[in-house]
Amino acid sequence: MPKQPANQNKQWSNQDLSKLQKLADHNTPTRLIAWELQRSENSIRSKAHAEDISLKPVNQSPYNRRKT
Repeated sequence: MPKQPANQNKQWSNQDLSKLQKLADHNTPTRLIAWELQRSENSIRSKAHAEDISLKPVNQSPYNRRKT
């Protein structure tokens, strides 16, 4: 059985929502957002959908790679 996230069944705070929005805007993968917020990937997807936050990647690298 997988380990349960620390924030399981806890209410979302305004700080959590703003962090979710910021990470999604920066093209962060869902798994890393879940790790950062200590929630499951499914809860991240559900809350993003409920708050109309897109988790789909845009045409940019999520990591600040430099072209050589």
